[in-house]
Amino acid sequence: MRRRMDALHPDANPVRSDALTGLLVRDAARARLVDWLARGEPVHGLLIGLRRFDAVNLAYGAAAGDAALAEVAARIRHFAHGELEGAWIAARGGGGQFLLLTNELCSRERWQLVGAQLLDRLAVPIPVGGNTLRLSPRGALLRSLGGEEADSLLDRLGQTLASLMAAQGRRLSWADGEAVRAGRSAALLESDLLHALDRGEIEVVYQPQWSCADDNLTGAEALARWNHPRLGRIGAGALFAIAERADHVTQLSRHIAQTALTGAKNWPEHLRLSLNVTPNDLAQGNFAHEFAALVAASGFPAERLTLEVTEQVLLADVAHAALALEHLTAQGMRTALDDFGAGFCNFRYLKLLPLHYLKLDRSMIEGADDPRDLAVLRAILAMAGALDLAVIAEGVESEAQRVLAAAEGCAFYQGFLRAQPMGAAEFGNLAKSSSRT
Repeated sequence: MRRRMDALHPDANPVRSDALTGLLVRDAARARLVDWLARGEPVHGLLIGLRRFDAVNLAYGAAAGDAALAEVAARIRHFAHGELEGAWIAARGGGGQFLLLTNELCSRERWQLVGAQLLDRLAVPIPVGGNTLRLSPRGALLRSLGGEEADSLLDRLGQTLASLMAAQGRRLSWADGEAVRAGRSAALLESDLLHALDRGEIEVVYQPQWSCADDNLTGAEALARWNHPRLGRIGAGALFAIAERADHVTQLSRHIAQTALTGAKNWPEHLRLSLNVTPNDLAQGNFAHEFAALVAASGFPAERLTLEVTEQVLLADVAHAALALEHLTAQGMRTALDDFGAGFCNFRYLKLLPLHYLKLDRSMIEGADDPRDLAVLRAILAMAGALDLAVIAEGVESEAQRVLAAAEGCAFYQGFLRAQPMGAAEFGNLAKSSSRT
């Protein structure tokens, strides 16, 4: 079961939080690290540098550079939340440096995969003010040594990253001096994925969703997990990135949908199921017809199904995606725009897609204790109300956040306050007990 993460917005004190990105400052991250090491916990570290970031400021201006740094921080937060099982710390260092630490107990191979996947995520072009910024991230990996002190650990990361930033070609290296052999791990994982579906390694877990008005259970979001026999748990983000490289996204999406619908078939009739739909799915010319047929064959009522499209991922053909979703909404399904507010909000989606829900990224609730962040949250909720969209708050981890979400007008929420993602049988028990209360 996943442990609660360390807060990324620990307080409003600028001494502990970076004003631009909202991440911890380096000294605050070091203090957390000292505490972990004093308790004898394992630590995995990743220090990220943006190569030639000064050129971004020179070419596009400081405002564009700041926007890019804020987007990088948002991507790191989003990635860590989805992929890491242990507590984690994200911090901003000087200039274009970012630090990610976790006390997750994992293999060297898994941490290498985490590093490679995060660098891939950060290398995706960033639209800023009509321009497209392309960053070149580098990363130093580390596993703590027995009895190692915090300064020694951070120094090893810094020295390794400095070597990487000066080198050509290499983008990831271990702080013990070993460079990651490009492509080898990725090729093996792609091969493993071809057999994982048949071996039953890829499972679906359910993240419960609740009503803000009366705190009753309203349904769950289905999430994919790959239980790799060697690397351990691989989250949905890394899983789909591997599937995309292996040209296996369609098969993976179909497996997840079938598994989730089967698991939800006997839920009480008032509970809804949410499924994520990828850009690859929507790009398929026959996706809407095939997906509607899959839902009909499963026996799960189409009118209790919500399809989530991630706001963070740009759709190649929005008009085609809108047609596919319109076909499915005509069958009774509903649609949600997921992760809204995680980075650059794509308001065009609100105009073109047939939406019923707006799903706020967890950062929108985490930062709402700041007056400016609260003003942004209220503006988004007002816009959603004008568009007749019900709002779902993600990442609710405290009673104060739940009360805030309800008071500001969110209709639903999900997060670790009430429950963590769980298997089909466990959610079935939760559904039965909730229906009796």
